[in-house]
Amino acid sequence: MLIRSVEQNDLAAWRPLWDGYNAFYGRAGETALPEDITRQTWSRFLDHGSPVKALVAERDGKIIGLAHTVTHLSTTRLADVCYLQDLFTVPEARGQGVARALIQAVYQRAAAAGCRRVYWQTHETNHTARALYDKLAEHQGFIIYACDLPA
Repeated sequence: MLIRSVEQNDLAAWRPLWDGYNAFYGRAGETALPEDITRQTWSRFLDHGSPVKALVAERDGKIIGLAHTVTHLSTTRLADVCYLQDLFTVPEARGQGVARALIQAVYQRAAAAGCRRVYWQTHETNHTARALYDKLAEHQGFIIYACDLPA
């Protein structure tokens, strides 16, 4: 398995995983993300000046997993931190170490970029993912609040 940065010619192979990830969290059909968000997200991955990055897991020439990160400043640390915003593995590759490899690659790349922390969130009912995450990081007990603001 190869973990690498996404490349411009990966769009067609990346898109089904992106759609699968969003569907997993209920963003499909009438609740799907607008296409302009997907286009902007993809363009951010390819912009070397953007703090938004994408890794893919590839096996036998096929993309089987993705990880999207955002590097940002912190009010509680001197060094930047890395937010692992999206993580997804195709169903047929689950349980084969793909997500673990992607997270470890995020750790390595974040450290190389000067970050001293990687953090992420998942839904409380995502028990399979949480079992892995409990092995790779510390659940710190925080609860996430969000408020969508008008445009």
